[in-house]
Amino acid sequence: MTVRTGEAIAARAWPHSRGWSRRTRRQFITGLLFISLWIIGFFAFTLYPMVASLYYSFTEYHIKRAPEWIGLINYVNLFRDPLFWKSLSNTAYMVVIGVPLSLLVSFVCALLLNIKIRGQSIYRVIYYLPSIVPTVASTLLWLWILNPNSGLLNMLLGEIGIRGPNWTRDPAWSKPALILLGLWGVGNTIVIYLSGLQDVPVSLMEAAELDGANWWQRLWAVTIPMVSPITLFNLIIGVIATFQYFAQAYVLSAGVSPVGSGLGAPLNSTLFYSVYLYQQGFVYLKMGYASAQAWILFIIIMICTLLLLRSSERWTYYEGG
Repeated sequence: MTVRTGEAIAARAWPHSRGWSRRTRRQFITGLLFISLWIIGFFAFTLYPMVASLYYSFTEYHIKRAPEWIGLINYVNLFRDPLFWKSLSNTAYMVVIGVPLSLLVSFVCALLLNIKIRGQSIYRVIYYLPSIVPTVASTLLWLWILNPNSGLLNMLLGEIGIRGPNWTRDPAWSKPALILLGLWGVGNTIVIYLSGLQDVPVSLMEAAELDGANWWQRLWAVTIPMVSPITLFNLIIGVIATFQYFAQAYVLSAGVSPVGSGLGAPLNSTLFYSVYLYQQGFVYLKMGYASAQAWILFIIIMICTLLLLRSSERWTYYEGG
């Protein structure tokens, strides 16, 4: 009786599996085999590290010793750590200033590249090329461009009578220097905006023109609302990427600081959240502390993403309603 009851429950829970033909089962198993490598990779390289880091975040774990359970002490110590707040404020600076500036520059470039002129495709390739240069190579290139003594940018500023700042060695200018570096590689965002601009209905633009709207009015009332979903996508991707900002700051620190002076040079002005996490985990080997940082970062990114999605209901427009 118990066996029959179990079979009846299973049949109700999986009503379709009983009706599967042999061909459907064979296709299902074949599909599972095709994605088995992905499933194994997901469990081995994503799910297991996430669960392990959550456990380690409640332990004192030096990589040479077994983890020791300490509860919430890592999290409490983080909130008492001045460098944790410094790294968070540096990252917030890049999110609040760097991301909107990047979106604005990308949108303006996409508008220009959407104008039908001779050589349009060549201009598009030129604007996209910097985004395929490896991050380390582009950062080294910009270290030369921003060199206060022999760099190209300060030489050009000098030609018009402006004394250029000490970009990479002055704490007040190190983050603006990294924002400039980021603006150089916005090719991917430009391409996404360009695809959105080409989907703006011509009929809407013609109707606005017939109503007497000038270029600015058409841009404000038609183009910007129509590409607002693209803006939302680029904004979320930009915020997530900036919270994980690492490679450029790491290379910049190595390029401007003497050997052994540590990451975040000059004077911790480029000590971003991911750089500090890397320092704690892979320089000081404090894996438990670094794991706690990683989970706080995850929570911050999740909250920011949810807030952006929630606020987007007021400023995004979807043609389908």
